[in-house]
Amino acid sequence: TEYLAPQAGRAAVAVLEAAGLRVGVPRGRVCCGLTYVSTGRLDRARAVLRRTLDAVGPVRRPVVVLEPSCAAALRADLPALLPGDPRAERLAAAVRTFAEALQEYAPDWRPPRVDRPAVGQTHCHQHAVLGDAADRRLRALAGLEGGLSGGCCGLAGNFGFERGHLEVSRACAEEQLLPSLRAAPPGAVVLADGFSCRTQIAELGGGARAVHLAEALAGALPERNPQQGQPERPL
Repeated sequence: TEYLAPQAGRAAVAVLEAAGLRVGVPRGRVCCGLTYVSTGRLDRARAVLRRTLDAVGPVRRPVVVLEPSCAAALRADLPALLPGDPRAERLAAAVRTFAEALQEYAPDWRPPRVDRPAVGQTHCHQHAVLGDAADRRLRALAGLEGGLSGGCCGLAGNFGFERGHLEVSRACAEEQLLPSLRAAPPGAVVLADGFSCRTQIAELGGGARAVHLAEALAGALPERNPQQGQPERPL
């Protein structure tokens, strides 16, 4: 988010603030370590996660993670890799997805109406670890109609870039994701919270451009007067 997709981060902050939440961003290098977990470099993953714990500091509020694979790594892999570390347990318990944070901490807020059909990809880590009930609720409130595809986009982080994986990667995308894009009605919003999913869509989706749910909502926000709106409360 910081370097490759900063627009998703800016959009999330705009939406969370529109919901009346005050957002802080940790200083220092923060990483979930998933790249090292998925390639079997567990000692390096532990070192990266300890650095993240140092950067985040004492966790006293929810930690919103925009990338589903990162959220799953911090929620599930972090306490498994650093067992007995109370800092790891606190951070894992504090992790929320973008939609979960809005549902839990701004339950009465209603997102701007987008009122367009939606297609795209539910992230594999949402299917397997996180769940997507909060996302489905948020899309419904915003008038983003239609279910997202299941299956896998096929890129899976570095997997689709590795030698010998191209055909498997494309075959995965052809199971559900790419057919859903080809069948999308005119004006449909293409949603994919995962960076890998958005990258795969950009490469194979016939010109489609996918956005994070936060971007779809931020684009529908009215211009805000800083003297107006809901009172802020810390997130």
